[in-house]
Amino acid sequence: MKQTALTAELKQNRPFGSAREEAFVGLLRTADALRWRLSEIVEPHGISLVQYNVLRILRGSRDTGLPTLEIAERMIEQAPGITRLLDRLEKAGFVRRERVATDRRQVICHIEEKGLKLLSWLDSTMPQATEVLFSSVKPGDLDRLNESLASIRKACAARCPSLKKH
Repeated sequence: MKQTALTAELKQNRPFGSAREEAFVGLLRTADALRWRLSEIVEPHGISLVQYNVLRILRGSRDTGLPTLEIAERMIEQAPGITRLLDRLEKAGFVRRERVATDRRQVICHIEEKGLKLLSWLDSTMPQATEVLFSSVKPGDLDRLNESLASIRKACAARCPSLKKH
């Protein structure tokens, strides 16, 4: 058996069934490794990567705020329980929520000064971390990687119609 970097990491004795299968498992393994390393940066500040994403989304709409459901739609990583997520951020003083007077069902979320200060500090750390984590990838390879990832996301967005036949 030709051992690949991934089969060695996983201590796998058999090869993958296909290059696509190996790429799929490799992508999941890589995403987990990146998530783990970036979590080490944000978690000492009392937030998760998902909460960090929410704060970044809210910072982008600072003047107007965003409805809860729109925040959920913009998330990098889909997370169930957006309300509980916002509850924790609000309790920590990072965000505030207000009901719309004309439609009491709608809640608009805003980032607070404490959330902006945390993001300001993380803004100086996160780009450096991603630079280090991707330093072994050549610029041209990054372009191809981004194109490949976009193709995969597009297929996922189309809900992989060929899978429905099985």
